Amino acid sequence: MMIMVEGMAISGFFSWLCLTIAKAVRYNTTKIFVMFMVLAFVLSMFIDSITVILFLAAITITQGKLLKFDPIPVIIAEIFCSNLGGSSTMCGDPPNIIIGTALHYTFTDFLFNTGVIAILSLVLMIFFFYLCFRKKLNTNNLSKEDIAKMPSPDSAITSKRSFIISCIIFLCAVVLLVTHGQTGLTVSTIGIIAAIATCATAGKKAKHILRRIDYPTLIFFIGLFIVVGGLEETGILELIANFIHRISGGNVTFIVIIIIWVSAVASAIIDNIPFSATMIPIIKNLAAASGADLSVLAWTLALGTDIGGSATPIGASANVVGIAVASKNGHHISWKQYCTYAIPATLIVIAVSMLYIIFRYI
Repeated sequence: MMIMVEGMAISGFFSWLCLTIAKAVRYNTTKIFVMFMVLAFVLSMFIDSITVILFLAAITITQGKLLKFDPIPVIIAEIFCSNLGGSSTMCGDPPNIIIGTALHYTFTDFLFNTGVIAILSLVLMIFFFYLCFRKKLNTNNLSKEDIAKMPSPDSAITSKRSFIISCIIFLCAVVLLVTHGQTGLTVSTIGIIAAIATCATAGKKAKHILRRIDYPTLIFFIGLFIVVGGLEETGILELIANFIHRISGGNVTFIVIIIIWVSAVASAIIDNIPFSATMIPIIKNLAAASGADLSVLAWTLALGTDIGGSATPIGASANVVGIAVASKNGHHISWKQYCTYAIPATLIVIAVSMLYIIFRYI
């Protein structure tokens, strides 16, 4: 998937998409603010949220310079919505990939469970962030002359051939992901197919694409799974599961409450990827000990880790990337500024998710 995304980036896909949306809403800042939140959510359903924020934040800063608005509120909202969108599908956020692969859930399993909660939460977050930032957005309408001076979306396309091919590969990957429960293809197989297709059609650019892959992250995953396997074999994770079972009295509702809030708080402090990998054996043991439905605990864990990671600048990788891009371009986002808006938003979504899970599944 990283290879496919790099192919799309080189062709200018992300810049073209953002400029097309901005032009469609006639460069109205408030509409751009809302549409970029939705765009961050939708793209993160299929593409790693780190990549989404990397390009979306850069485009937002460019639009801020052109339209004379502060890009920081938009970037904060985009970061939150990208993590929210990632929670809705199996391939959106790394924790979901880990949970889905380990417990054999499909793309549609996530979409019809965590996806429903994520979409409801997106509507709430659009209103929340609009109320928070409405006074900071410059909503002056541009004249036809000013609009004519704006960069054309087509100018972002570096190669029409590469652009068309990358779009076709992306759409095929989406179709395969949505139907992998019926076709029997695993998510990893679909990723390999997309990577091979990207490299095969990239020609001389294939080496450049392969050099841009985030290999340290892949190596980190390998080491992480070894560590978690060691914890599982030594019985430490089973002890943690038994402890949660005891303090909850075996009550499934209490187990859900504990998992979602502990996951959210932990993911706000440490990266949510290792935490979710560590928790999978724990929820397996909890389901066996309490008789709870394992899938309910899986959705609870996914939402807790994905959404909880939005609360602080270090909670999820997308947060770090978005803040780094802003800082690099002269827009410093402090911990206080970020947390002032992200923590209340996280609490709202976690509370809504908890209530939804309790009323729907228990």
